[in-house]
Parts: sequence; structure tokens; C-alpha cells
Amino acid sequence: MPAAISAPQPLAVEAGAKVLMSGGNAIDAAVTAALVQSIVSPQMCGIGGYGVINLYLAAESASLALDAPALAGALVRDNMWVDKLIRPNPGGWGYFLEGNVNEAGYSSVCTPGAVMLFDALLDRWGTIDFGQAAEPAVRIARDGFVVSDALAVAWKRSNQYWEGLSLRDYIHSNAEARRIYLRGDGETYDTGETLRNPDYAASLRHINEHGSDDFYQGELMERMAGDLQANGSFVTRQDFEQYRLREDASARGTYRGHAVSSSAAPHGGPTLIAILNILEGYDLSGMGHNSPEYIYTVGLAMKAAFADRNPHLADTDFEDVPLDWMMSKERAAFWRERIDAGQPIEPTPPPAESPHTTHLSVIDAQGNCVSLTHSLGASSGVITPGLGFMYNNSMVNFNPLPGHPNSIAPGKGRTTGMTPTIVYQKASGNDDSHAQAPLLALGAPGATRIITSTLQVILNVVDFGMDIEKAVHAPRFDCQLDAISCQRRIPIWVLDEVNKRYPAVHIPYSHGGLALVHALHVDPQTGALSGAADTGNEGMAAVV
Repeated sequence: MPAAISAPQPLAVEAGAKVLMSGGNAIDAAVTAALVQSIVSPQMCGIGGYGVINLYLAAESASLALDAPALAGALVRDNMWVDKLIRPNPGGWGYFLEGNVNEAGYSSVCTPGAVMLFDALLDRWGTIDFGQAAEPAVRIARDGFVVSDALAVAWKRSNQYWEGLSLRDYIHSNAEARRIYLRGDGETYDTGETLRNPDYAASLRHINEHGSDDFYQGELMERMAGDLQANGSFVTRQDFEQYRLREDASARGTYRGHAVSSSAAPHGGPTLIAILNILEGYDLSGMGHNSPEYIYTVGLAMKAAFADRNPHLADTDFEDVPLDWMMSKERAAFWRERIDAGQPIEPTPPPAESPHTTHLSVIDAQGNCVSLTHSLGASSGVITPGLGFMYNNSMVNFNPLPGHPNSIAPGKGRTTGMTPTIVYQKASGNDDSHAQAPLLALGAPGATRIITSTLQVILNVVDFGMDIEKAVHAPRFDCQLDAISCQRRIPIWVLDEVNKRYPAVHIPYSHGGLALVHALHVDPQTGALSGAADTGNEGMAAVV
């Protein structure tokens, strides 16, 4: 059986593919590729960030997930930003605070978990050690990489997802970030120029030499915690020392006989499963793909699930989240009745979240399967002098007003749209031998639009029988609060018909503008692997 990997960064795909070709497994390849992603997409992900992974272990026929959340520091208080609130974002992306204190700088940082996640994956299921996995990232950071057009353009554009800071603004907010990521003339690097970050390489080598425990309890922790404390962060030494992964972090459901495993609360998996539950009661293939009826029905199913998600989803270590109710078939039937009757669905605005995240999917020759989403949010811009990597800005995801499920609390994780997902093959008659074998491994960057884009790729495969390239490349849409937002490849005459029943609009993108799905498919009959990378960016899929 061949192996396959898909991700938004070609250098990361190449590094992971080389691991697979040399006999490494999916876990080895995933961690190797993820560390390369942290170098070439320095504000999307990194060792100052967080992640959640969905795994299938072929030898054990086991499906499991691990969550390494960004946790609010011990010094936060639930009411500390009430007097800084300006107004809710009219686009539905959270709240504007004076001085952007929740979005950029030291006060936006949460305790990172990525290093513990990567080390645990290699220690439990890998065949290589951290040093071997980090070697490509160390080399690229030390010797430099050619800045892609997508990265150069992202640094130059203003924020197009909601009113707020751009990636360039985060860099300008921190002296160390400016030193590394700005040229001598004070501008960001341009397409084709080489960017080096030897400090990041040194940090990865330090972790290899001293172990991941050093990041949370040793010299590296002391350097990070000292810098954070000196500059007004809420994260303390104790936050690093007490950090733990969250085990058994999966949400599970079914769709038309397929088992579905995705990320647990406070991530996107429960919402994905809730939408699938609603849509299971409709003959989607009979409607026709992206027909007016299909877009209306799927769009309102999305909106219905978000109407439950937005006021309730939170960190279950802190809040009593009604997950069984949200993901129940009975709740799905309730929403179908409202959709069919044309009754209004009125979600509250979701918490703020950045689309600047990344993802990778891997399947190896033994059948092990990985779906990994990891992130910095949009990055705080903060780099501790000499360490080279940015910290996350996950404080932006909390509700700054007390008394809500997603309000601020020490040690609390906040909601995200991260939805790394594995869909399993359907049992055939009395033969359930394939029921625990993966059919799809997929996920995406793109904030809460991750959920709705991942959904549509699943529907494209299960309901419409598309191959994985067609399923990923087909035009998509999203509906969470107001109108159904459609990529421009969905014709205007289709939108005209939808608008007779519900508002539908074009976004200014033919490809991209929503989440960037990266997916792998296993043929149930032949076991053949295929993969696809979203055409909205520069990613690639490789079968080796």
C-alpha cells in the first residue's frame, strides 16, 4: 500500500513524504511536516502554539484524539477587560478592545501546547525521535527558505476577514519580530526572497538536546516565562509547569452508515456532527450538487448547528456543555422541521477567531491515519529575544464579558473551529471488516469556516460519489449568521433562485476565501490512496 500526505505548504509535504518513503509512519511524517510548517508559515503555526490531532492506529484498529489547547494564564480575571470593550465586531468576529490587548502583544498570549503534543506523538507511536523529525525544519530555518507568493501577499494585504489587525501589524508590534521578519528597509520580505531564522533552528535543537520537558520545566521555560512576566503577560512559570495534554479528545457520530471521528469541544467536531445529523434526513443527491435547493438546505443546516454552538460551546473542563443534546438525532429532527417550515433561525454572534491556522493529513503504508490541525491563531507577534518563534494570540478567542460559557478564566481553553476529521468506511451487508478502516482524512485552516468546508467535502464524497480532487475543488459556500456566502464559481442564476427563499451572496473569491481543505481518500474496494490540496492556496498532495 502506498502512503500519502496533503498540506498547504509544499516544503512541508516534501519533508513528510521523504519520511514516508524512508519507512517512517504517519505519525513521524506528520510531526516532521508540522515542524516545517512552523518555519515557512511562521504566523500560522509553531512551537508557541497549539493543536489537536485525530488518529487511526491500524495495528490496534483504534480511533483516538489528543488536544493540546492554548490555555489562559493564571493571572487572568474574567472581568479584566470589561472597561476596554469598544463594541462587538459587526462582522460577527468577536469584540474590539482598546489597544487590541486581546489580539496582539504579550497580553494576548496563552500557554502553548504544541511541543508537548509533538513529543507525545513521537514517544507513543513514532519510529523516529524529535531530533530526526525536526531536522528538516532546523535546516530550513538555518539556511533559509524562498518566500512564497502567498506568504508575501499575505504580509502586504490588510485584514480581509474582519476589522482588525493584519499579519504585518503583528510583526510591527514586536521588536524581535521586526528584526527577523522585516528587511533592512523595514518592509516585509517579497516573493522569491530568502528568509532565514537561525534562532528558531537553535530553539528546535535545544528541545532535541534537552527534551520537551525543558520547554515546560527547564531553561527554555525560564527564558520564556521571564520574558512573558516582564512584559505584562498573564502566563506564569506555573502555567508551563502544570500544562498537560487532554486525552480522548474526540467527538464521534455517524452519517449514512459511516462512523465519523472529529475534534471534541471546544473545537469544531461537535458542530460538524450536528450538521451531518440534520442533513442525514434529506435526499441531497436527489437535489443535485450546488443546486438552489441544495445550497438552501445545507446552508440552513449550517446556520442551525451554529445557533446551538455559539451560545453553548466552551471548554468542558470549566462549563457544562450540552453536547449530547447538540449532537443528538432528536435535535437534528427539530432543526429539519424549522428548515422545512421556513421558520427563522437566529444564531448569536460567535467568538472571535483568526483564519490563520494550518492543517495536514497523512496516511501511511500500514494504514495509520493522521488528521492534524495546529495554529498560532494569527500570532501575537511576540518573540522572546533569541528564541525565534512567535507565541499564539489565543486570548482573542475569549468573550471579554464575564458570565458567558466562553468567558475568561485561568487555565481555560477557548472555542476554535479546528476540525481534524476521519470518516470511516461503511460496512457492507453483514461484512463489517471495513467499518473501522478510514475512508477520508481531512481538515483545514480557516476559523469556523473549517467546519462548513470540511462538511462539504464529506458530502461530495459520500452523497455524490466524487473522487477526492473533485470533492475538494468543487465550489463551496458558508452560512453561520446571515446570508449564505458563496464562492464566485457558483453561478449568479443559482444565487438568484436561492435568494427567493433566503439571502445568498458572492464572496470576492473563485477559489479560497473560505477554509482550505486538505484531504486524503482510501478506495474501499482497492485500497488505493488519492489526495487533494485546496486550490485556494499553494498546497499540494503527494502519493508516494
